[in-house]
Amino acid sequence: MRKPYPTDLSDAEWNYIEPHIPPPLGHGRPRIHSLREMILDAIFYVLRSGCQWRLLPHDFPRWPTVYHYFRKWRIDGTWARINRAIRERLRVRLKRDPQPSAGIVDSQSVKTTGVGGQERGYDGGKKIKGRKRHLLVDTESFVLKAKVHSARAMDWDGIKTLLRRADHYFPRLKHLWVEDAGYRGEDKGKDWVEKTLGWSVDLVERPKKPAPKEVLMAWAEQWRKEGVMVDWQKLMPPKGFVVLPRRWVVERSFAWICHNRRMSKDYERLCASGEAFVYAAMSRLMVRRLARA
Repeated sequence: MRKPYPTDLSDAEWNYIEPHIPPPLGHGRPRIHSLREMILDAIFYVLRSGCQWRLLPHDFPRWPTVYHYFRKWRIDGTWARINRAIRERLRVRLKRDPQPSAGIVDSQSVKTTGVGGQERGYDGGKKIKGRKRHLLVDTESFVLKAKVHSARAMDWDGIKTLLRRADHYFPRLKHLWVEDAGYRGEDKGKDWVEKTLGWSVDLVERPKKPAPKEVLMAWAEQWRKEGVMVDWQKLMPPKGFVVLPRRWVVERSFAWICHNRRMSKDYERLCASGEAFVYAAMSRLMVRRLARA
C-alpha cells in the first residue's frame, strides 16, 4: 500500500468515473495493476504536477505502462466520453438540462517546448510561438469540445475545425457567443456558424479605443459653430474595468485548466494528447465537485 498523493481519487470520485472506464477485453494477459490506484492516479499526478512521464515516482507502475493507458484512452475517445458523462451529471446536479442550449467559443495561445511535433506556428497577435487551444464551453464554464492546433491558424479557421459536427453532438445548442474580432468577416467565424449550423451568434468585442480628449473637444467646438451642442464628455468610454458579456465564462475555463502545471505550456508532441489532457483536467475538476456536493 503506497502513501497517498493529494492528486489521488477518493472513493466517491472513483465511483463516478469507474462506469466509464473500458472493461477488459476478456482475453490476453490479465491486468496486474489497479486502474484506479496505479493508472488513473498516476495520470492525474502527471497532469497536476507537470512532471515528465519518465519522472513518475517509483510507487507508481513503470511509465510506459501508465502512458500506454493514457494513449489508448486518447485514441478510443475515453477521455472525451468521461468528460461528457461527468459534465452531464454535474449539470443535472446544478438543476440544468444535461444538454446545453448556449455556448461560448474562444482560443488560448500557449508556448510549446523542445519536444518536437507538428502543428506549431507563430501567433502574431499574441506574439507567441506554439499552439492554440480552441474551446467550446457551456454557460457553466464546462468544456464541451476542445481542439488544439497551430498558433498560426486564424481564429476563423480554428472555429470551423472545433465546431465540425457540433450540431450532431449537441442537438439543443442554438446560441453562441464568440470572443474578439477574430471571428468577424464573411464566411468567417460568426457568419460561418450562422450559415452552416443555423445558430444565432453574438460577437463579443472589447470597447474600441476612444479618440484623444483634445480631438473630441475640437470636434465638439466645430459642431457648436454649426449650432449643435455636443457634450464631448459623453463620448468618452466609462473609466475602469468593463465586464464584457459572457467573456468571463470561457476565461474561467482556461484558468481552471491552467491550474494544472502540465497545462502551463503545451508539452505534448501530438495535438491529440493536448486535447486529451484538457478533457482529463476538466473531468478531474468536475468529479471533485460532484463528490463534494
